Amino acid sequence: MVRVAPAPRRPLLPLLLGTLLILVGLGLGAGGAWLIALGGSWFYLVAAIGFVASGVLLVQHKRLALWVYAALALATLLWSLWESGLDWWPLAARNDVIFVLGLLLLTRWVKRPLAADKLGPTGARAALTTALGLFAAVSVASWFHDAHRVEGSLPAAAAAGPAYASSAPSGEWRAYGGTPYGQRYAPLGQITPQNVDGLKVAWQYRSGDMRGHPGDPEETTFQVTPLKVGNSLYLCTPHQSVIALDATTGAELWRYDPQIQSELALQHLTCRGLSYQPPPAPGTAAPASATPAAPPATSNQPTLPQAAASARSTPNCPAKLFMPTADGRVIALNPDTGAVCSSFGAGRGQIDLWAHMPNLKPGAYYSTSPAVVTRQLLIVGGTVLDNVSTKEQSGVIRAFDIETGALVWNWDSGNPDATAPIAPGESYTANSPNSWSVSSVDETLGLVYVPLGNQPPDQWGGNRSPSVEKYSTAVVALDLATGQVRWHFQTVLHDLWDYDVPAQPGLVDLTLNGATVPALVQATKQGEIFVLDRRTGTPLLPVTEVAAPQGAAAGDKSAPTQPRSALSFDPPKLTGADMWGVTLFDQLACRIAFHQLRYEGRFTPPSTQGSLIYPGNFGVFNWGGVAIDPQRQMVFATPTYLAFTSQLVPRPDATSLMVQNQGNPKGSLPALNENFGAPFAVKLSAFLSPLGIPCQQPPWGYVAGADLRTGKLAWMHKNGTVRDQAPLPVPFRMGVPNLGGPVMTAGGVAFLSGTIDYYVRGYDVSNGRQIWQSRLPAGGQATPMSYLGADGRQYLLVVAGGHGSLGTKTGDYVIAYALPK
Repeated sequence: MVRVAPAPRRPLLPLLLGTLLILVGLGLGAGGAWLIALGGSWFYLVAAIGFVASGVLLVQHKRLALWVYAALALATLLWSLWESGLDWWPLAARNDVIFVLGLLLLTRWVKRPLAADKLGPTGARAALTTALGLFAAVSVASWFHDAHRVEGSLPAAAAAGPAYASSAPSGEWRAYGGTPYGQRYAPLGQITPQNVDGLKVAWQYRSGDMRGHPGDPEETTFQVTPLKVGNSLYLCTPHQSVIALDATTGAELWRYDPQIQSELALQHLTCRGLSYQPPPAPGTAAPASATPAAPPATSNQPTLPQAAASARSTPNCPAKLFMPTADGRVIALNPDTGAVCSSFGAGRGQIDLWAHMPNLKPGAYYSTSPAVVTRQLLIVGGTVLDNVSTKEQSGVIRAFDIETGALVWNWDSGNPDATAPIAPGESYTANSPNSWSVSSVDETLGLVYVPLGNQPPDQWGGNRSPSVEKYSTAVVALDLATGQVRWHFQTVLHDLWDYDVPAQPGLVDLTLNGATVPALVQATKQGEIFVLDRRTGTPLLPVTEVAAPQGAAAGDKSAPTQPRSALSFDPPKLTGADMWGVTLFDQLACRIAFHQLRYEGRFTPPSTQGSLIYPGNFGVFNWGGVAIDPQRQMVFATPTYLAFTSQLVPRPDATSLMVQNQGNPKGSLPALNENFGAPFAVKLSAFLSPLGIPCQQPPWGYVAGADLRTGKLAWMHKNGTVRDQAPLPVPFRMGVPNLGGPVMTAGGVAFLSGTIDYYVRGYDVSNGRQIWQSRLPAGGQATPMSYLGADGRQYLLVVAGGHGSLGTKTGDYVIAYALPK
């Protein structure tokens, strides 16, 4: 009997790997063809052909598969360099899958069973090894080349310039931005670039107040910058408690709970800070009241908790702390004891911000930011709900007598000429632009500088009044005595992008052409830093009008131009080549999404198609703002770059709920982009890949230094790592988003804690070099401050509480750092 030998069994691994290459190629080809149809790159379809050809040849056990794959790897590398240059993260996204699969092809389990080609058994292997080696060499070279780094320097030592403007002792921090000028500058020089590496934790305090209460919105955040007066620190917590600590030891001195009303319609639950009124100077009397005490408002107002009912009170408050609450009050407290100042607010120790307010809904209006304090006035703005309806509360700015709480004047951007105290029974203008951020004041000039937001809805403005068009998204200078507008400067014309003026204006005296000029520095969401004469609003750095994309939604319009400052952090226009992903595949998905959206650069109007908004409303700068060194006359900035999408959805009528409110806590709001009363609802989201990472390539966050006198950018470096956001805690320094402001010191060191990795970092302000960092127990999305303790040491104070929408770890930490004794 003749036995027939069985056919030799082919190794399984080449078959499996070849099949994988074919499947990868087919998927890449389908996506590549879609991208071509949208007007995008042809490369993905060409690469797909390479994958399929390599896979077919590999299944056939032909060594030619390695030659084809080597050509694919080399072509991908050359294409990557052409598109993105010697920049590691874009190179990695385009080449990582090809490189890993190429290494598998070089293993002996794959290459040994393959038939030899005409160049011998090693020719194909050598070709593929060379192609992969070239990628490895280019990768290593890119690690030592930062394509996004701007090198330069600013004066390392304090230059001769106008003195630091503050009547407070230099070791104190009496206002949110350090002083009413909002510079975020501590005139303290103990900590320097030479000794900052010796900073250690001096003490740590935990408030016990964290997100997680019933009804808490996602953005329940610990964003406070504490005040330091005498040897006490004063801070507020997300759920509105006020706490006093010993500034040198961190020991709790007292705590006050304002008993906030429950079931509030909140988008945010935060308190960025308190306001402080100092006592009269020795030998002087308290300032005379501007108006007599006003009786409590009674018409159509919600019933709010009484401040004095749940806490001890005192009529004698030579100094006061003012606390804005989430249910629409401002409470006056004695800084020494935490007792309510019953002499304020007609004997109640509080004023009611719902007085004369239209569209009553507790929680829908309150002040998330500290009020402005002058010798005679307490000036208060407030936030309203974004994109819920066209019938929100007023954005009125009100000035109250600082001793009695009586209303002195009110400025309503919807009715700007009527600043005398509103008459009984009348209401402020509904839905007028509001000021949710922090204002600054120059009492010498008699002006308060108010950063204004937009009128809801943010993305459609077809029905805005002339007054709204004039003052929306502007910084407005109001007369302290009357509330009348002295000047205004609009940072965005006909804002359709939620580009509220988000940051406190910084006031500084600049030396220009040998003269001292009082200046205002305004950071904006769209990336401009406007430098204005704060007496008149006239630009000190040139502002030009730049043509803007047209074609707003039905019933709306677009401004033909938008202002651009000589000091601008406006990012370059995105292209398909700027799309990114962890792999070639999610990068392709981002490219497809990019080409499906309407995008003509910054200020592309929202559309029913869906528009790409870059920078997004997260802002190049947000409420953290910038820090200003009045001696070096420079700005320390923390620009962030994230793209968002904005899609208008036609509403069937003014009142129907388009998205059902399922699973939300009792009393919470429906989906917050309904825009009841407008012709469109709006879908807003970050522009993310299928894996949940930004579709645009990094860096996403920087630190930067610029000369305020010339507008010249001196240095700019990517900042922060993905350690706390990546699946593995690897500290890749990609440059990550930041939320929270910097602080500068006279010692030449700036500090920042707001990046999405959990660090506080120190920087040499002369060149931007990072010179210190310390690990935080939670996200540090707040603005640090610095002060002198009773022991004579300079302290750095950091709040680490996390941020809901950023996904950083929640905490309740207050941490003080100092050099060793």
